[in-house]
Amino acid sequence: MPDLISINPANGETVGSYPDLNSSEFASIISTVQEAYDPWRQLDISERCQFFRQMAEVLRARQNEFARLMALEMGKPLAQGKAEIEKSAMGCEYYAENGPEFLKEKHIETDATESYISFQPLGVVLAVMPWNFPFWQVFRFAAPAMIAGNVAVLKHAPNVQGCADAIEGLFLEAGYPQNVFRNLTIGSSKVAEVIENPMVKAVTLTGSTPAGKAVARTAASVLKKTVLELGGSDPYVVLKDANLDQAVAACVIGRLLNSGQSCIAAKRFIVDESIQSEFEEKIVKAMEKEIVGNPFEDSSTVGPMVNHVAKDELAGQVESSLNSGARLLYKSKIPDTDQGAYHPIIVLTDVKPGMPAFDQELFGPVASIISAKDEEEALALANQTPFGLGAAVFTSDMEKGRIIVESKLEAGAGFVNDFVRSDPRLPFGGVKESGYGNELSPYGILEFVNIKTIYIR
Repeated sequence: MPDLISINPANGETVGSYPDLNSSEFASIISTVQEAYDPWRQLDISERCQFFRQMAEVLRARQNEFARLMALEMGKPLAQGKAEIEKSAMGCEYYAENGPEFLKEKHIETDATESYISFQPLGVVLAVMPWNFPFWQVFRFAAPAMIAGNVAVLKHAPNVQGCADAIEGLFLEAGYPQNVFRNLTIGSSKVAEVIENPMVKAVTLTGSTPAGKAVARTAASVLKKTVLELGGSDPYVVLKDANLDQAVAACVIGRLLNSGQSCIAAKRFIVDESIQSEFEEKIVKAMEKEIVGNPFEDSSTVGPMVNHVAKDELAGQVESSLNSGARLLYKSKIPDTDQGAYHPIIVLTDVKPGMPAFDQELFGPVASIISAKDEEEALALANQTPFGLGAAVFTSDMEKGRIIVESKLEAGAGFVNDFVRSDPRLPFGGVKESGYGNELSPYGILEFVNIKTIYIR
């Protein structure tokens, strides 16, 4: 079978080649993970937690190495890669500290002599993970699922198989039992066969909405639980009473983090028309300070896009929006190379519904400014999207902001006066075409357990 190829997006050079496993090969790996399930689930939860404390230590010890690996395989600037490893370690520690309490039996008063709720693992869980946060996405799934007693198989994106192999090796380095976590080097066409394997009990996917729908259809056909974290077109609503310096700072970070390649990146800036000119002036000045460049250079704040296909798709969305009446407010410089998949930082204004910059997810360093005549129109424009992952509002009225993000913005997370991000302590998930189910927090650890009623008379 054709190999899975990892290509450095900064220069087009091949980083690694990995064999695409055939059906019997990956079925054999799944069997070994299934064999590891009973011994793993029978460990006291305190022992499973201790393994993840050890994992956090190993992650931190190799932080620089893994940041360089991410820079090589998907172009993440080094400082952001180091932050991702630290966040992964924190996620492991969060569930190691809190998992036992989250999974503690819940006793309920009924007519029984004793009745309670027990949380039991399901078995082998498949994780289909994306390239944009190649370590964090894996550990935010693995820590809660495995502390709950499940075992895991990973299908990572083809271009970050070096990261996937490294993660599999980390489980051995941190002292875990053999085969409780395995990486499957397979292409997307084989995911359905893995889901249909009777030893696989549930699936979690982070990725595009079409990929999520395909996984959901297959899993539904064999009645298997799914958690889906999909695309987003996060609106940031800037009201006329907002602190503009605060709003602009959050908008720039939210738009450019991970070179703009994030489901929860700030995608659409919906600004009250009375402050639009000032907002535009400030955001252009802020964007001018950002540098698109080699992810290995400390000065670079935005790296290349993941590949030329993604770069060309984004460029097409920008061009179509400009042809439909959007106006180019700012365009940054990029490195002078044809080999690197660099896309300039772009700020578009006069963006309206019907343009790709409004209707579609722009997965890269392109900001869309949309004018709203008042708060009511701003919120209507914010919700005028098939997505519902994150949303933010900027206002000096804290109570108004709270009401807006709680009940007026259609999203899985609402932030007031800050950029949207995930936190191990808070649930993470979306609504509408951004998916369903939750990761992180107490709710995330309950996604892949049998919430079992025990009734004794």
